[in-house]
Amino acid sequence: MGNNIILIGLPGSGKTTVGKLLAKKLEYQFIDMDSLIEEFEGLSIKDIFTQKSEEYFRELETRIIKSFSGIEKKVISTGGGTFEKEENQQLLKNLGKVIYLYTDPETIYERIKNDKGRPLLQTENPLETLKKLFSQREKNYKFADYTIDTTNNNPYNVIDEIIKD
Repeated sequence: MGNNIILIGLPGSGKTTVGKLLAKKLEYQFIDMDSLIEEFEGLSIKDIFTQKSEEYFRELETRIIKSFSGIEKKVISTGGGTFEKEENQQLLKNLGKVIYLYTDPETIYERIKNDKGRPLLQTENPLETLKKLFSQREKNYKFADYTIDTTNNNPYNVIDEIIKD
């Protein structure tokens, strides 16, 4: 297992915020997989979903994870659904320590309710969608090496918890 730290969790759980701060503190490089995919495709995540499909996006995630083989001293923020695929779970666990940033759906909703760039939440009832995503994904998130509750936790406390593990 590498010395990388991989952050998983629902959209809005704090993966990017915590990841950037953690990377800075550890003097690691921060990698945001969604940003990497957007850069690679020249399209927003929302446009990739709309123009090419969610399945296409999920295949891109796996290809990018495979390209990470051999990297060191990285903090990687994954997309919310990246850890759904068993192949991705194994690949990520081989790269480093996988940390699930748990946040309850109601808190996530409050954090991201005005963000129109999240394609899976562009529904009639985004809170219900989040609750459904939570119940679908949590069984896979539990395969993480560690779980940290970010619901009422500030990013600096979360970083301290990650570092002490």
